[in-house]
Amino acid sequence: MLALPDFPWDRLEPYKEKARLHPGGLVDLSVGTPVDPTPEAVRRALSEAADAPGYPLTYGTPRLREAVAGWLRRRLGVPGADPAAVLPVIGTKELVAWLPTLLGAGPGDKIAFPELAYPTYDVGARLAGAEPVAVDGLLALGPDTPKIVWINSPSNPTGKVLPREHLRKVVEWARARGALVVSDECYIELGWESEPVSILHPDVCGGGHEGLLAVNSLSKRSNLAGYRAGFVTGDPAVVRELLAVRKHAGMIVPAPVQAAMAVALDDDAHVEEQRERYARRRAVLRAALERHGLRIDHSEASLYLWATRDEPCMDTVAHLAGLGILVAPGDFYGPAGARHVRIAFTATDERVAAAAGRL
Repeated sequence: MLALPDFPWDRLEPYKEKARLHPGGLVDLSVGTPVDPTPEAVRRALSEAADAPGYPLTYGTPRLREAVAGWLRRRLGVPGADPAAVLPVIGTKELVAWLPTLLGAGPGDKIAFPELAYPTYDVGARLAGAEPVAVDGLLALGPDTPKIVWINSPSNPTGKVLPREHLRKVVEWARARGALVVSDECYIELGWESEPVSILHPDVCGGGHEGLLAVNSLSKRSNLAGYRAGFVTGDPAVVRELLAVRKHAGMIVPAPVQAAMAVALDDDAHVEEQRERYARRRAVLRAALERHGLRIDHSEASLYLWATRDEPCMDTVAHLAGLGILVAPGDFYGPAGARHVRIAFTATDERVAAAAGRL
């Protein structure tokens, strides 16, 4: 039997029930689930590709891989983006959970990730039988060299953005030791007060992608969470290794979803429209929370506000639940979050306005 942690969201159920009792109903800001429509052009592409009787390509269609490479060049400033080094995945949570296993990690290997982090990094290490190591900076590892180093910028849950200089030092450190750096960049197009940069940017990696992977998702930027649409790219040799294993395992993105992904990645206009929606909601919530006495830390990017009342996080969760507002406790993401809560601004304009009014 695998020694996995309890599913953290189950702890929120009593607070969710409490929040539901509010006369104005529940405002659920606990999960960063998109609520706005999937772009019409993307839905049309999915429909037009619906007649798909044959097996799709694990590697992804050439059209999709070129769309990813074009997006990397155009949006993230990665001139060396190579369609041959792109692999679609069935939503990035799947990849995060299974990457250590797919790359042969096991007992005796260490998987490092930030001390405040998405819980699936830890779960992925456990699924592989490796040792999960939450660290506040790579120097905390001492002489140990992990097999995989996860970084996440912009961060979930804090919204913190790692500067180019920091990322460059991580790359240099890992390359000197033979560790693989995997950068979870799912919020990279959602910078507000800081401009996120990819691990694959030449200012960070020197132009070569050896020893590096970047993971990205269309869930947030294109409202495609229900499509399970993501991709991994970077070191061609590592991508080939992942492709070989995923072929055997049948880990394939459906053909209509691949067609929809290509259309979404080619279109920047809908991303800017969605950014504007989120920027408005963020401004309304941030102002209301600060008036209510919460302090916002970091939060310069992503879809969350990292907030505190300088008290245990479950006390803040309970307080806000009394107002009909459900948020995520910071300790879901590690002990270092014990006095913060994560507040998503992915609810509708009406629900965000309702929360602001109650605050």
